[in-house]
Amino acid sequence: MTRRTPHKTASRLRRALRLFRKREDGNATVEFAIVIPAFLFLLMNTVELGMITIQQSMLERALDQTVRGLRLSTGVPKQHNEIRDEVCRRSGFIRNCGTSLRLEMVQVDPYAWTPVDPVPDCINRVEDVQPVRNFVTGDSNELMFIRACMAMKPVFPHWGLADDMDNDADGRIRLYATSAFVQEPR
Repeated sequence: MTRRTPHKTASRLRRALRLFRKREDGNATVEFAIVIPAFLFLLMNTVELGMITIQQSMLERALDQTVRGLRLSTGVPKQHNEIRDEVCRRSGFIRNCGTSLRLEMVQVDPYAWTPVDPVPDCINRVEDVQPVRNFVTGDSNELMFIRACMAMKPVFPHWGLADDMDNDADGRIRLYATSAFVQEPR
């Protein structure tokens, strides 16, 4: 057996490292392993933002159409559940709308303005249908403020965008839509 000197071992190790550094096989794998998490993060956040945007725009559109119907009707004022069902019927894309949507409607005096509570109520769980916070149907020629709040489960609840949004205790994202109208004379 021949003994290797530390000098020969070190030079052999340097030569092996130099050859390893010059090799290019596996190069794409390293790039893939570094870049793919960033692309997946972007893709998942894009899907999440798209779902939130679609549901927000559908909620706003449904509330606007329902308020238009309320404004133009001169019959009996509708109650909370009727208006909620009308918003849900028109929204189309909102899952579990009947149990995840909450409406608030208050009469506002434009000459003696008092601000409406800036924090709307949302339903915390689909199973818990809470009583109406404040729902006044209003009389002829009264200015009415209506606000819809819905809670939705994010597509990717613990990854990226959903963690940074306004979430409730169950991890649901809260979406709001508001409108105002004047009751037509009867």
